[in-house]
Amino acid sequence: MKCRAVFILIALLLFALFSFQLTLASPEQSKVLLVRIEGTITTATSNLMREALEYATANGYSALLVTMDTTGGLLSATFEIVDTIERSQIPVIVYIYPSGSKGWSAGTFIILASHVAAMAPHTLIGSCQPVSYSPFGNSEPIQDEKTINALAAYLAERARMHGRNETVARLFVTHNLNLNDELALRYGVLDVVASGIDELLAKLDGRVVRVLDRDIVLNTKDAVVHKYEPSLRVMLLNVISDPIIASLAFLIGLYALIFGISAPGHLAEIIGAFLLILGLVGLGFNINIAALLFLVLGAILMIAEAYTPGFGILGGSGFLFIIVGSLLLIPLGSAQWLASEDFYQIFFSAIISSALVIGGFTLFMVYKVVKAKRQKPLLKDIINEIVYVVDELGPDKYGFVKYSGEYWMAKSQETIKPGSKAIVVGKEGHVLIVKRLEEE
Repeated sequence: MKCRAVFILIALLLFALFSFQLTLASPEQSKVLLVRIEGTITTATSNLMREALEYATANGYSALLVTMDTTGGLLSATFEIVDTIERSQIPVIVYIYPSGSKGWSAGTFIILASHVAAMAPHTLIGSCQPVSYSPFGNSEPIQDEKTINALAAYLAERARMHGRNETVARLFVTHNLNLNDELALRYGVLDVVASGIDELLAKLDGRVVRVLDRDIVLNTKDAVVHKYEPSLRVMLLNVISDPIIASLAFLIGLYALIFGISAPGHLAEIIGAFLLILGLVGLGFNINIAALLFLVLGAILMIAEAYTPGFGILGGSGFLFIIVGSLLLIPLGSAQWLASEDFYQIFFSAIISSALVIGGFTLFMVYKVVKAKRQKPLLKDIINEIVYVVDELGPDKYGFVKYSGEYWMAKSQETIKPGSKAIVVGKEGHVLIVKRLEEE
């Protein structure tokens, strides 16, 4: 028995020693944090990047891998993302992925600012020349030299920081150049082409990248890849920061506020104020002053229609003002957005069609409210009229009676059964006072 115990003890000691030596011989497996960017670049995107990078840095990840598919977006958010990358303490790998994806406009700024620029086969980057879209005509590239030169110099400097082709970087802005993965690699604006994440990490293993003021050797082969899940705050911001959703929330909130003030008591004013605030947050408070004046004046005119005797002139004018304000609300210039022509067309169509439909519905509702307010009161005319009892009435029982197809709240000093006829003898507010009709 003692020999058996000694044998088990020796076996356990040998196993522990072997495990310890195996741990010393095998270096800790590196970790890479994966975050996905797709759709329009907004404030939510910059918040997502900052959150993911802070998480990766705090939890010992060797690199942040950003997979991207975008047609462009908000310029201020793009600058924030670039600043986040340049202040990062760990390498940031930006990868246009999967095959068929795009890194246009704002996406090109982000990939050229990254420590490692990668693309999957059959992907595209470029189209960085800002576009001005007029609601009364076609979109046109911005030709303002000040704007073009500033953006071209900014992008070229990002390329120079990472040893990439500055000339091509300028052409992305000045000539709206587009490159696929093969040409981007050939012209020196790309570091690697890979079909998938595993292939990309294998190709990057051992590469030296400059992060802040130090060189870092990437240890990415067979690295464990963890996907970052955004916080609830970022997910909410992602929904309301979408330019179409934010603009629709603003317009619906404005119309709901108009209806709520015109006809209080339906919570429309509370819902309207809530949507207005959400829309303002989503738009980043970057509302054109002229658009805001048109919208406010239009709202005042539509509210005034509900309280002023007239023939709809005020309401119609207010509706027109709100439509004009909606047109001005769209970011048409280059100072705020780097987006493709297709994005502007979709955005414009969605906002204008929604403004027309919602505005027309609101104008109709305000008209109905005004019509109801201007109607001659019926309570005086209903005295001595015969009504049909729907619910049992009594000294302590209120119920409904029917008159001319309408239901009225009523009460009686005597018990009246449903289905009986009654005659209106008075009223208390909007409650009718009835008595049983004696059949002859």
